[in-house]
Amino acid sequence: MISDSPKPISGVLDTLLQQLGIETKIKQYGVVDLWSKLVGEQIARVTQVEKVEGCVVFVRVTAAPWRTELIFRKKEILEKIHTAMNSETIKDIRFR
Repeated sequence: MISDSPKPISGVLDTLLQQLGIETKIKQYGVVDLWSKLVGEQIARVTQVEKVEGCVVFVRVTAAPWRTELIFRKKEILEKIHTAMNSETIKDIRFR
């Protein structure tokens, strides 16, 4: 049955992403756009999201002391990611 009523584009896109099986992947890559907002300006200056592979975000850190600090703050950052994305598709962060 074809409906004559217009549908919001967001709903159509959500359905299309689900049908293509890439909805989760798109959500996971959202962390790249949100990174600096989630971690703040100071941490964003010394880090860069390199890739998202599976449920893991790989982040390059410019200095070893910052890497150590971020490892201690990993749980806090993951919680911010889950809240911002309204999803727990990201399970881990690897700092390199």
